[in-house]
Amino acid sequence: MPVRAVVFDLWDTIVDFDLAWSETLNAGIAERLDVPYERFVEVWYSDELTASRNVGPIAPCVTAACATLGVVADEDDVLAWRRELVRRALVPREGLHETLAELRERDLRVGLVSNCTEEVALVWDETSFGHLFDHAVFSATAGLAKPDPAIFRLAAGGLGVEPGECMFVGDGANDELRGARDVGMTPVLIHPCGRDPYWDEVRGWDGLRIHAVTEVLELVP
Repeated sequence: MPVRAVVFDLWDTIVDFDLAWSETLNAGIAERLDVPYERFVEVWYSDELTASRNVGPIAPCVTAACATLGVVADEDDVLAWRRELVRRALVPREGLHETLAELRERDLRVGLVSNCTEEVALVWDETSFGHLFDHAVFSATAGLAKPDPAIFRLAAGGLGVEPGECMFVGDGANDELRGARDVGMTPVLIHPCGRDPYWDEVRGWDGLRIHAVTEVLELVP
């Protein structure tokens, strides 16, 4: 099938994910809860809470963390802090605006599938590029996460195309490239030139790959 839509991942695909930013986020929450940073990280990144906030609202996860830590906190303040830092982090990679505009100029649909916490969905419309996407699917609000085939089908359905008519571009986290391929999408690995892909499962990737968002334009009509 010809490509009629391009679906992007978010973090480390169209927006950089900075580990220092993540540490600042966690440190700020630990300070607001008045607990040691290491203890907060231990609780916050437990398997249960990590899974819960990936496919559901963030507030119950903050409540559960506070209960485990034995603290009473202003949860609204914590949530507002997280939203503000996520808003600041959503800075587009170089060339993103032009690439998205050109894809739409070529009559291609443009979508997004992201494994992310709820804050991304809440501030999405405030970004400088959200309006250039025809449809966006966020795991926390969809109740599904990559590589579940259903989340890729949800994205394709929202774009009004079949999965086989989609190209999916991502850095390979969450086994997303295999997930996209399994539903019939054409997967494309993106990673900076001169640097190996971050995720082990795509170090030996044998499919299409690009080193910058702008290179997507070379892969579609």
